[in-house]
Amino acid sequence: MSVELSAPADLPPAFRAALAGLSAVELRPELVVHELPAPPRLAPHAIALHASVMSGDEELAEGRLIVLHDPEGQEVWAGDTRCVAYIQAGVEPDIASDPMLLEVGWTWLVEALDGAGAEYAAESGTVTRTTSERFGALSGHPVDCDVELRASWSPQGELAPHLIAFGEVLCVAAGLPPMPPGVVALPRRRAAKARQRR
Repeated sequence: MSVELSAPADLPPAFRAALAGLSAVELRPELVVHELPAPPRLAPHAIALHASVMSGDEELAEGRLIVLHDPEGQEVWAGDTRCVAYIQAGVEPDIASDPMLLEVGWTWLVEALDGAGAEYAAESGTVTRTTSERFGALSGHPVDCDVELRASWSPQGELAPHLIAFGEVLCVAAGLPPMPPGVVALPRRRAAKARQRR
């Protein structure tokens, strides 16, 4: 699917042109993407997208991508534009307990960016796993395990490959087969478990 973005009149021409390139991106069909109100205090200009990976009516993973732009640049960005991504997906308990999960989660992002041909600098982030177990009257419900990736990086050149990479990371986190070679996918969670979490 493609992405439709609004273009506020006050956007700098260079940032407006970069965003126009995003509208031409064709993403994987499992992705449902729409624009969100951008956070107002992180940068003078920004756009925000929400994406879900869907299998029928079931949401397998969800995330947000925010593209920040400051014409004067920011030192920690190493440039005038910054991508900020948040991704969350459910995983099976045996996958959540794998000691390599966090390192693999970061590898998803790096390999997706490289596989999409995205140029970037000053990448940073965290990968977190959470486990929730219910007790008492709720003890019959399955254990919920999630992996969360929070990352930011400074795009160099066109933005389109960065949106493609974000979509690919989201799909891989959801357990879908990777599109670029070399990206490791997790097994998909049970459908019944996903429905109970909704």
